[in-house]
Amino acid sequence: MAGLGSSSSEHFERLHEIFRGLQAELRGVPERLRGSAAGEWGRGKESETDWGCIAPLPAAEEKKKLIREFDEKQQEANETLREMEEELKYAPVSFRNQMMNRIRTYKRDLAMFQREIKSTDLGLGLGSRGDTKYGIYSMENEQSLVNTSENLSKTRKILRSMSKRIMTNKLLLSVIIILELAILGGVVYYKFFRKS
Repeated sequence: MAGLGSSSSEHFERLHEIFRGLQAELRGVPERLRGSAAGEWGRGKESETDWGCIAPLPAAEEKKKLIREFDEKQQEANETLREMEEELKYAPVSFRNQMMNRIRTYKRDLAMFQREIKSTDLGLGLGSRGDTKYGIYSMENEQSLVNTSENLSKTRKILRSMSKRIMTNKLLLSVIIILELAILGGVVYYKFFRKS
């Protein structure tokens, strides 16, 4: 990387190597997920309960772990790309343009990996029968929405109570100001108009 200063070039080179390692790890996750899904579906009949329902299998936990690892690695890869872009701000224009094109390609790759993960059948039990509503992403999203909804309700209650307190304080201040004005008026009257 002759386009950057020596220390900046070394830092950029390290960031680039880190990103390439993360990219290689991310590339393999969708295939591993598909492999774990195939293994789970193959054991599905053995896990059927007396009522004909499919019990949750240990592979579901493995999938969740893979997805969590994928999310962490992807976040780390995005942060590395941001740092690379920051380093390129001080590079010569020709080198910067060349590397920015490469970074855009890397971002497209990350987006493609994300789409592959989402398109992989991640069903848990019922999801294996084509009902993707019960996929890992959907379950996690539903839980996230429930948590967000609860947080919003708590926030609304807090805001309402704060609003009531503000109105009470305003009312109290208004009464105090009116009393002070009345006292001031009385003092002025007593000092200036009472003498006659």
